[in-house]
Amino acid sequence: MKLDRPRAPDPYELLPKTGSFTVESDAGRNGEALPEAHAHDGRNISPALRWSGAPAGTKSYAVTCFDPDAPTPSGFWHWLAVDIPASVTALEAGAGTEGDSKLPRGAFHTRNDYGKHGYGGAAPPAGDVPHRYYFVVHAVDTEKLGVDPGASAAVVSFNLAFHTLARAILVLTYAR
Repeated sequence: MKLDRPRAPDPYELLPKTGSFTVESDAGRNGEALPEAHAHDGRNISPALRWSGAPAGTKSYAVTCFDPDAPTPSGFWHWLAVDIPASVTALEAGAGTEGDSKLPRGAFHTRNDYGKHGYGGAAPPAGDVPHRYYFVVHAVDTEKLGVDPGASAAVVSFNLAFHTLARAILVLTYAR
């Protein structure tokens, strides 16, 4: 079923401007298809990410995955990990496992739109246009973002809007 609706804008173009740095993944390069292993109906594991070039003053990181093309007015949050220490510059595949056991010490997941505390893979409606998955590493100006594990994605993204020094963005696509 193809949904008749306009394409959502790039959500990060709508936020306050920040600096940028680099993020890479074995899952693909910007604009490429996300491998099925990272889809909800695949192995549902978060991709490995590594980043470099964050600005001076970075005190922690947050990693998020957002699908602006979900058929909702607010998109769909697949992953939110916060309070990642500034000394960390990579997450291994599967770091989004629920329970925080594969995150660096002090970091934790907040609730995604599946209602889980971890990564939830891509799951666009069958036959819909390819969805864009924005994997974003946020360089944060404070060691603690000031949220708890029960925080909604809206609260996390609100706090990030005021504490992000720079963003590293990787956009991968997925369709069924």
